[in-house]
Amino acid sequence: MSEPMPDVTWHISTRCADTGGSCVEAGPLADGTGRVAVRHSRTPDAATIVYTRAEWDAFVGGVKDGEFDFHDS
Repeated sequence: MSEPMPDVTWHISTRCADTGGSCVEAGPLADGTGRVAVRHSRTPDAATIVYTRAEWDAFVGGVKDGEFDFHDS
């Protein structure tokens, strides 16, 4: 089990319903560092991964640019 993060305001995609509720949640840490925590929505007490702001911004930028899109072969 990961350390509790009571000061994180978790956000979940509105598209989560399309996956049957199996999604990730993300939220900024309230410590002023800009870090972002990520966890699985169905197991919120399991592991939480924390990213730096630069890591998170690079990931979001890659998503927006389509770098993680799956294509049929």
